[in-house]
Amino acid sequence: MTPAYLSRVERGEVGPPGEETLVKLASDLGEDPDVLLALAGKVSADLRAAIVARPKLFADMIRQLRDMPDEAVIRIVREFKDGNW
Repeated sequence: MTPAYLSRVERGEVGPPGEETLVKLASDLGEDPDVLLALAGKVSADLRAAIVARPKLFADMIRQLRDMPDEAVIRIVREFKDGNW
């Protein structure tokens, strides 16, 4: 990926690169790939598959989480990670 291409992406002259390229770029920059994908208006293939498998449940959940304060969302995520649900 050239600096010129990145500049064109930043100026909105071309669309963002694909998922594989963004994930590699995030790795090279030491950034979270999900954040970089989101900034590019994309969702990783594994998350997309999870959403497609249960669209109604994920839509309801995301809409509920959207208006919650960050602290509440962080607490929910920790509970999921710890298996305390």
